[in-house]
Amino acid sequence: MAVSLLFVCLGNICRSPLAEAAFRAEAERLGLDVHVDSAGTGDWHVGRPPDARAQAVAARNGGDISHLRARQVAPADFDRFDHIVALDDKNLRDLERMKPAGSRAEVSLLLDHVPGPAGRAVADPYYGDDRAFDTAWSDVSAGARALAERIAGEAAG
Repeated sequence: MAVSLLFVCLGNICRSPLAEAAFRAEAERLGLDVHVDSAGTGDWHVGRPPDARAQAVAARNGGDISHLRARQVAPADFDRFDHIVALDDKNLRDLERMKPAGSRAEVSLLLDHVPGPAGRAVADPYYGDDRAFDTAWSDVSAGARALAERIAGEAAG
């Protein structure tokens, strides 16, 4: 049975699509059966593709996110997904407030899955340059790797 994950940032055009791509690559590497998506807590970019700089950094690292379109987190997501993973503290708090009582999703912060940077946000690269997107890719890749390895370990029992 597939494990389902939703990665969440503010607008769903930079960090969460990058996390989705990084996690897909890690899941494939580990042979995990997963369903992966991304969304934003805000609605400013709904329907738009990821930022061109996010698409470029994903492509430089072997990922294609050009087909993705921004969407907003919905209450139903808390029952559709096993894991809802925030990219920063503000979105984590917003998700915890949005989570309906009794829903099944485990809500966490991406870098909490990585020893060392636990508790740290993936910095929003939107107002930065290409280096900021490279840093975001590095962070989401580390988080994706650690989370995928955790899920693989749980599946192995």
